[in-house]
Amino acid sequence: MTDTPPNDAAELTRYIETRYHALHREHLPVLAQMAEKIETVHFGDDNVPVGLADVLERMIGHMEVHMKKEELILFPAIRKGGVPGIENPIAVMRADHDDHATEVAEIRRLTSDLTLPDGACGTWTALYNGLTEFLTDLEEHMRLENDVLFPQFEPS
Repeated sequence: MTDTPPNDAAELTRYIETRYHALHREHLPVLAQMAEKIETVHFGDDNVPVGLADVLERMIGHMEVHMKKEELILFPAIRKGGVPGIENPIAVMRADHDDHATEVAEIRRLTSDLTLPDGACGTWTALYNGLTEFLTDLEEHMRLENDVLFPQFEPS
């Protein structure tokens, strides 16, 4: 089965909710728990990504608020074909995406761009593999919204 996003704006909003929002809600808490475990178990190791669990916990909150705004306000407006003033919530979502990109950069900095130390344990390996998948999904999610969905409803 291919995972090709639909072209129709209304269908694309549903795709984003089921493909990305659901996945972020599932994966982020698990990643935050693993990061906390790594920071605790390997405390004192120079390679430990100290502060990663905090960044991921903040992201859980920021992304939940962001996704709710999309699901309750912006996406229903898009499904109606757009409403007057829709460019305002779109501008807010774009600003949120910029904030997410800053958090992604911090994750990459803390993890030395997701480079595992020699002899990393299974949890550490699973964390970095999970983060790789999460960051790839988040970047594609934001690209779909910023480059495909939002421009259809913004003045040119």
